[in-house]
Amino acid sequence: MTAHRPPHRLRVVNLGLPKTGTTTLAHALRLSGLKVADYRIRRRQTADTSMHGIFLGQSLYDGYFNTGDPLARLEGFDAFSEISCLREGQSLWPQTDWGLISAIRAHHSGVRFLASWRDPRALSDSMLRWSNLGTERLPRSDVPGLPRGFGATTAERVRWIEGHYAHLQALFRDDPAFLLYDVADPQAPALIGAHIARTLPWWGRANSNPPTSTVVGEQVA
Repeated sequence: MTAHRPPHRLRVVNLGLPKTGTTTLAHALRLSGLKVADYRIRRRQTADTSMHGIFLGQSLYDGYFNTGDPLARLEGFDAFSEISCLREGQSLWPQTDWGLISAIRAHHSGVRFLASWRDPRALSDSMLRWSNLGTERLPRSDVPGLPRGFGATTAERVRWIEGHYAHLQALFRDDPAFLLYDVADPQAPALIGAHIARTLPWWGRANSNPPTSTVVGEQVA
């Protein structure tokens, strides 16, 4: 028996890349009253022990391929702030997969898509300074738009970043269900709030990189 699903239930899915303020977005959406999954499912977020520690990207693909609905296992959540995964041998990028994105829309008429954005060079620098994301994980993994062996230089990361957002804009065009916003824009919380018909009572910086003027491991383009 299929569980009852309220018509036009609000679901918020962020299609932005990592290090574009996804943790800030998660915190803001939680304070607006939504239950948010960010990157992976924490033990405190569900009584379903089979979901504990599961990467959000893995759950989206499980639902997509097993039922056709990427959110099939995520009925307990309203919003999803960072959906990619590049850990523990997995390279999952649902925000680049139009088949999966279209399936979310087909099954959830109330979905609102976001794309968190920041200046590509600043984003590239943040990726470089975040753990080993820019120095090892990106160049050593197969990522849509950034095949293995690419991504070790600023120029390569910037080209990939620009390509991702250009792709989203081409796919959605003037679609009212889609909002691309600059995380540094003072109007960002108002724009997001209007898009999802919710008031965001907080907006700030969460999970930011530690300040540093020196980056180890950058390759010169």
